[in-house]
Amino acid sequence: MAIAGIICEYNPFHLGHRKQFAMVREALGGDTAIVCLMSGNYVQRGAPAVFDKTLRAEAALRCGADLVLELPIPVSLSSAEGFAAGGVGILSELCTHLAFGCETADSRSLEQTVQGLLDPGFSSRLRQALESGISFPAAREQALSAMGISPALLRSPNDTLAVEYCKAIVSQGSALTPLPLRRDGMYHALRPDPENPSAASLRLSLAAGEDWLRFVPSEAAPIFQDAPLHTLDAGERAVLYRLRTMTEAEFEALPYSSEGLWRRFLRECRRGSTLEEILSAVKTKRYTRTRLDRMVLCAFLGLTGKDLSEPAPYIRILGFTDRGREILREYRGSTPLRNAGAPGEGKYWEAEKRWGDLYGLFRTDQPEPPGIEQNRRVVYFTSK
Repeated sequence: MAIAGIICEYNPFHLGHRKQFAMVREALGGDTAIVCLMSGNYVQRGAPAVFDKTLRAEAALRCGADLVLELPIPVSLSSAEGFAAGGVGILSELCTHLAFGCETADSRSLEQTVQGLLDPGFSSRLRQALESGISFPAAREQALSAMGISPALLRSPNDTLAVEYCKAIVSQGSALTPLPLRRDGMYHALRPDPENPSAASLRLSLAAGEDWLRFVPSEAAPIFQDAPLHTLDAGERAVLYRLRTMTEAEFEALPYSSEGLWRRFLRECRRGSTLEEILSAVKTKRYTRTRLDRMVLCAFLGLTGKDLSEPAPYIRILGFTDRGREILREYRGSTPLRNAGAPGEGKYWEAEKRWGDLYGLFRTDQPEPPGIEQNRRVVYFTSK
């Protein structure tokens, strides 16, 4: 039996995600098991997830997933390269395939791009491009072009992640077989496409108070119907408090703070009255906005560059079906699996509890009480 892994966020879960499940089983067989490695309450773009991770995990299970694991926060808040590498490392011990949506879904183009990025001569060309003062994404494109390789796959978000997934598989010597699936619709669309909505467009609909549940599978819609919403805006004052009270050493220890960026960030945090003012002042052509957003969230959560470089001591199980439970019984991986809510160990468990408590400050109607992580339970879904 094939076991397909999907690295995901489901922020929120929608019709396109259920469509992806169907495409996986069409490609690999109807009995294919699907394991979702999902970001928890914080997502890679540097923001709180709109809905709690338990709700999003249940939605995935009700719509066809067999097992949902939590992607550790240090991986969730990494760059695209770290996000992909961390996810591949975990799923390599559970799955036979890695499925991912992308705009191109051209295996040959993916292979050529990956070969270019892993070529020994790429690093020197990248450094040379960065020295001109351009951003990392632009420098990477320039370096590939200098090698005679088209950088087209690095110009759209899903294609970029697809490249990073394949690169991680090769770099780690993983036995995972890539399964690229064409993703229709516009990733940055402002209005939801009826058949291929984007999560970004649904978040905009949520913020505007519009009817967005018609773009969610009927099995999942009741889960989100009256669920508490979380946004960065709702917790902005809490974030600003943290930024205004951080020491110089804490700014220096932040992820993504090389090249003197942390000094610029510190200075603007001492001047700006809102997050938007601070980030607009820090932003230059050299630093992408997403990088800065992740930096802010890491500061709020107390994550350092060292924290992001260290693997999590265990992986959380958020939910499963009967078939998912069988996959868990067969698991022989090197990283322990722990049920959601089960006590962890040491600094990491203390950090998990803190991250869970801080997520409650992003709730739009009223703050949530602390202690949520300790009281969390695994979702068990059976179709019977």
